[in-house]
Order: sequence, then C-alpha cells, then structure tokens
Amino acid sequence: MPELDTAAHRLHYDLTDLTAPWIEAPETILFHHGVGANGHCWQGWMPALQDRYRLLTFDLPGHGRSQPGDGDITIDAMMDDVIALADAVDENGDGAKFHLIGESVGGTVALRTATEHPDRLLSLTVSNGAHRGGSIQNLDFWHGVIEGEGMSAWSDRMMSHRFFDGALPEPVSTWYRTQQASADPDTVLALLKTLVGTDLSPQLPDLMLPTLLMHPDSSPFIPVPVMADLHALIPRAQLRIVPHAKHGMPFSHAAECSETLRAFLDEVS
Repeated sequence: MPELDTAAHRLHYDLTDLTAPWIEAPETILFHHGVGANGHCWQGWMPALQDRYRLLTFDLPGHGRSQPGDGDITIDAMMDDVIALADAVDENGDGAKFHLIGESVGGTVALRTATEHPDRLLSLTVSNGAHRGGSIQNLDFWHGVIEGEGMSAWSDRMMSHRFFDGALPEPVSTWYRTQQASADPDTVLALLKTLVGTDLSPQLPDLMLPTLLMHPDSSPFIPVPVMADLHALIPRAQLRIVPHAKHGMPFSHAAECSETLRAFLDEVS
C-alpha cells in the first residue's frame, strides 16, 4: 500500500502488474475515480485489462486511505497529482507515456491533463464526466444535506443517483454506501466547488489524442446531450452510450465498460 507525497497531497495508491511475461515494456493505465468513491471502485475492470497493462489506482484526497486535502483541492492540483503518480511508478524515470481514464470529476481532471500534458498520454478515456461544470445538474442538495444531516445522509441520497434499484447485490450496495459516507465532507464540498467552476471547452478542439467517451443513458447529473457536446468538440473522440445505467456506471457496469476500453486500447495500439 504505497504512499506518495505530491506537491499538494498525500495519496495512497496501488500498482497491479500481472502482465504476461512475454509483454515487453507493458504500458500503464492510470485510473482516476470521482467524488465519494475510491480506488477500489475499479476492481471490476481488472480482469479485462491486467494481462496486457499495468494498472494504477489511487484514492483522492479525503477518500479511502488518503488524507484530507490541505485546501488545495482544484482541478489543476489534481492534474499535478496525476503526473506525480505516473512519475512515481515510471520504471525508467524518463517520463513514460500512459493511458488515462477518469470518471465523474476524475473525467474532468483527465480532460484537463490531456489538454495541458498531451505529450504524456497514450490515450484518454472519460467515463460519466463533464467538460463544463456549470452543465451538471442536481447538485443543489449537496451543501444542505452534508452540512445539515451529515455524510451518511448524503451517501444515502447519492445511491439513487448512481444506481437503479437492483443494480448491485445488497452487500455490494452496502459497501459502496459506506465508502461514500466515509469521505471527508470538506473535501467533497471543495471538489464540488472546483468542478462547477470549470469550463474546458475552449481547449478541447486542439486535443488530438485518441479519446474514448463512455456515458450512461440515465445520469441525473450529466445529461447525454452534454456528453454529445463533448464528443463534438474533440476531433478523435469515440462515444459509447451504456443503456440502463446511472452515474455509478463505472461500478455497476464494470465488465461492460472495461471490455469497451480494452477494445478501444487494442485499436489504439
């Protein structure tokens, strides 16, 4: 369970390397989760990817095993964390390129990283993420519930925004609800503030990386037309809409999403 001190945060991360022995210089996929989740949310993606890629997951500040942030909870600070994490696991220390996938606010961070550091990325994948924070819906209850009722109440409310009834087995649903409730409230609200104030639209037409956009058909936060707008802005983007999925799609539809990512990466390679 390694720990990394970046310029702004202390982060816990895990590097899984189960690549086949005949794969020389395996490429790395860095996974960036969203608000309320943690690095374990990607576990269902591993089987489809681990034979070919090194898999790097981590916990955002104030989530999972990472300490709360020090007030520097911004999109740019988290972008710097991404580069620091990639450098920390770079075996040759020469700034190796990597594949980047982000979900929710992690998708926004991934987009920002791609526009600022395109030379570091092999590909970009955004899952249920937005390029314009002002377009995100159903955020009005966050402050009132977190500050008035606490994180457990916020987590309970969020579950219906993330998953259809019956989408997860009960023990899995309980685990996810517990993880959300354990997130640091100040960090969650700071993430909300920086996300809503972000608009990456002007930089995206110049983004020439191979890009995969995966989006649920029923996210209460990011309507499909917002993702369609993002698709139109990025020249080399592919768009996949996942049916009967809400904002927790990367967790509830992990097998489908990871197989889509694997096909995309095989095509890129």
